[in-house]
Amino acid sequence: MKLERILERLNSLEKGQFLKIINNLSAAEKNNPKLDAILSRADSNLKNADALQVTQAFETLADRFVAFVMEDYSKVSSQLDILLNIITRDGNCIMRLDWFAKLYEEEIKKQKKAIDAFKDDVNADKPSMDASRVRDYKVFATCLKTAYFNDSASNFSPKITSDEQSILDSLAKALELSLDERTMIKYAVLGIKKNSNIDDVVTELKEKGLIFLSKKNNVLYVADEIVSLARKIRGREVADKYFRRVLLQMKEPQINMICRKHGIDVKLQYNEKIEQIIASGVSFSDVLKEDIHKADVKLIDKKKAVTAFCDEKLGITPAIKGTTLDDKVDNLIAYFAKLYGDEKIGISSGGYERMLLDLETYVKGASKTIRSTFQLQEDDIMHGEFLTDFNIMPRDVLELFSTEALAELCTAREIKTRGNIVDNILAAYKDTEDLLVENYESIGFRDLNTLKENGIAISETELGTTFEDVTKYILGNLGLDVDEKLRKKLNTDKDKMDILIRTGEQSVVLVECKTVKENGYNKFSSIFRQVKSYKSLLEKNDFQVDRIIIIAPDFSEDFVADCGDNFELPITLIKAGSLASIYKTVKETGTNRFTLQMFSRDILVQEDRIIRALKK
Repeated sequence: MKLERILERLNSLEKGQFLKIINNLSAAEKNNPKLDAILSRADSNLKNADALQVTQAFETLADRFVAFVMEDYSKVSSQLDILLNIITRDGNCIMRLDWFAKLYEEEIKKQKKAIDAFKDDVNADKPSMDASRVRDYKVFATCLKTAYFNDSASNFSPKITSDEQSILDSLAKALELSLDERTMIKYAVLGIKKNSNIDDVVTELKEKGLIFLSKKNNVLYVADEIVSLARKIRGREVADKYFRRVLLQMKEPQINMICRKHGIDVKLQYNEKIEQIIASGVSFSDVLKEDIHKADVKLIDKKKAVTAFCDEKLGITPAIKGTTLDDKVDNLIAYFAKLYGDEKIGISSGGYERMLLDLETYVKGASKTIRSTFQLQEDDIMHGEFLTDFNIMPRDVLELFSTEALAELCTAREIKTRGNIVDNILAAYKDTEDLLVENYESIGFRDLNTLKENGIAISETELGTTFEDVTKYILGNLGLDVDEKLRKKLNTDKDKMDILIRTGEQSVVLVECKTVKENGYNKFSSIFRQVKSYKSLLEKNDFQVDRIIIIAPDFSEDFVADCGDNFELPITLIKAGSLASIYKTVKETGTNRFTLQMFSRDILVQEDRIIRALKK
């Protein structure tokens, strides 16, 4: 769930610690115009800010937040490494307190069991892993033990300094140790102890701003934005669901190579090995750069193999760029990071609901598989809105099932199985109108690549009329009287109005839609002449123009200023993203409070003000 939505659900006390942290971090930030602009709107104190402003401030201070968390993360006494394992897993962003306590207890047990097995294996006469790997483990363990206990010789409490931690981090990277391997070595040397008071565990996470606790219903929330940063701290370069997506496209011999490298039993079933690789914290980049290649493979051939994998197996378009192997893998990680932050689900929300219903009907144990993989607490999980709160999208769900299982669904629903079966199923559950609304801003920006990624096939020449059509659909569903008959009747060869909204028998609002590629719309003189001509046409036909609304994905600062300096025409500007957010709020709340007057207060409509009013 996004940070903004979580903040809106909580009272001032429940989000107080987080706001205190962000306020302190903002006070240390100097010469940051973006942050200064946010603070000026919040009277220099984020406690007075709304949820959107706090979210914007947090995104601006992300690097400082990571540094703040890392102050305690590297302390040996801290269990943040284990706790971050829990809160960064897919499906653990919303948890009741008792469920979190259970997950914490299970994580400690799992770690203890793994540590005992690890120590036995490392010290065995014939360990299951390569001798070179045993040597690596012992080297790291010896260095860790020295770094921690060397203070005792000087009669100081044992600890690891930041400098020592930095050296250990570099050593672990050089030895290609996964997070799980590092954690096991740490606790094998220093021991591990379960905290008997779960409230103390929650407090540790709250004091670092990593979670929110709703005391009313005893629910923990971890914002998607915080999960992304916590994952980086923990060294997990991509979400588990994307790691799974990549591993599922690999052949079993490649999976076995990864397992042997990291001490995972190759005798497990294919899917079990994949889940073990993910759970063990194996480095995503190391898998692609090293683990799936034979020892004698040249660097150029590794790059070619990864390029082919991205293009052919993952089917990513446009192609992942990168002149070197490192660049290629880094850009793939960035691609998945962008995908994780994207709220679009790829198909319509209604289509998602129907897909889940059909999965439950035609795929045996579908609900149980989804629930166990994502560690969901509730029994009734087969609802699109519920799963999207956990950032679990339709493709993430379908990838949990074998081709044979999905074929059962395809047969029942008459979906073709030839080609990529997941793509075929997603295509079958699209609702065009809702999907276009979800991609409204990208249509306005003429972003064909993003549209293609989200399953919308559209030509360059169709973007302008599609943007108009989607705008009409949104305005109509906001309860406005979009009069197509009147528009077509009054349009001439010279003057072709985009949209007319009836406000009375002889009164209208004129709406003009503008798409623009990348930069904000800035053609003031051109559109001024255009809408002035439309206004004259309407007045000649005895219609009063109450307001002229211009909708575009973005506007330049000069354009907004020019509109503000104009007193001849009653112009209001609305960004496509703002209109889509307002529409989404009306749809979610079922409110009937929306009126055109909400657009009349500002030159450039401020969506947050309207959304607050709609939610009251």
